[in-house]
Amino acid sequence: MENITRNGQKGGTNGSADDGSANDRSAKRARLVLENGAVFSGQAFGAVDVPRKTGEVVFTTSITGYQEILTDPSYAGQIVTMTNPLMGNYGANDEDLESRHPFVSGFVVREVAQRYSNWRAEESLASFLERSGVLGIEQIDTRRLVRMLRSEGAMRGVLSTEEMSDAELVEVARQSPKMTGLDLTKGVTTKEAYDMNPLQAGEDSAREKPHVVVIDYGIKQNILRKLADHGACLTVFPSTATLEEIQEQKPDGIFLSNGPGDPDAVKDSIAMLKHLIKREEHPIFGICLGNQLLSLALGGSTYKLKFGHRGANHPVKNLLSEKIEITSQNHGFAVDWKTMPKDCELTHLNLNDHTVEGFRHKKLPIFAVQYHPEASPGPHESDYLFTQFMEAMK
Repeated sequence: MENITRNGQKGGTNGSADDGSANDRSAKRARLVLENGAVFSGQAFGAVDVPRKTGEVVFTTSITGYQEILTDPSYAGQIVTMTNPLMGNYGANDEDLESRHPFVSGFVVREVAQRYSNWRAEESLASFLERSGVLGIEQIDTRRLVRMLRSEGAMRGVLSTEEMSDAELVEVARQSPKMTGLDLTKGVTTKEAYDMNPLQAGEDSAREKPHVVVIDYGIKQNILRKLADHGACLTVFPSTATLEEIQEQKPDGIFLSNGPGDPDAVKDSIAMLKHLIKREEHPIFGICLGNQLLSLALGGSTYKLKFGHRGANHPVKNLLSEKIEITSQNHGFAVDWKTMPKDCELTHLNLNDHTVEGFRHKKLPIFAVQYHPEASPGPHESDYLFTQFMEAMK
């Protein structure tokens, strides 16, 4: 059993800053224990009174955007490791939330900034995690942890402040659920349907503002903002939406959102999408999990990636334009292109590992991408996909 701690002195500045930020460093011990027996010892921060959290341990290469990452519902069931060594230097605020609250199981950083400086900040990162009920661990060697995950793949783990032996915690990690086979969408979706950017008096939905039915599998708020900014009138449904509920809206288009878990486990939605596709009535646009669910509904299959794609700097080639896009990504599963029907065309390819990043149907107005064109955090050069969706509805 391997016990790993960070070498060297602690960094950061202790004490209160001039801007009112506080010393958030806790003296409480915490451990991150992986199913392979590795033990990383450090200090708890955030919700330090949470005794234990299990989840799939993953890493993201985003340098900034920790608040958007924490509140991305696609990270449900995962303990997220940041590869950038210092987190929290610009604090946190209520404007940068991507959902109603964080859905991560835990947060792993090398060091939490003891002072934050940002005119938009309302509190420290540690304070934000504390009131959100998220346990974090700092002062561990995240570089070694990420190298381990990159070599062996994403693993189940447990983040704990309990007085248990390392061996006991290893067993807790090994007994926790595997991500494969988990449908986590029902735990992150909206509880009931709602409208966004509704029609104003005198507007014609078919001409002035296309009506889009959005199926929320764990949607990021910036996706909704992008659709609304491009002029769409939105009706957002839970992931359990039925074909009848969607048809009653008489939409101009259907949007399928991102979300957590194994796409193959979302059986009811896959069955519904098969019927929706057969009707050939609406343009359909999918992002991330939406891309995978569309692929499954069309007859393809998905598989789990070794350590997934998570970060704001992943290169993707648009095979239609021959241009390279730097993209924001967060997914642990991918589409197996060999299983896709011949009337589908590969449109986007990941340049790191040549996995599927997007496709379109040759006959129907259906297209999807695996990455996040809405960014948050990340670059905005894939915004054209929202324009493409609006054009498809005209």
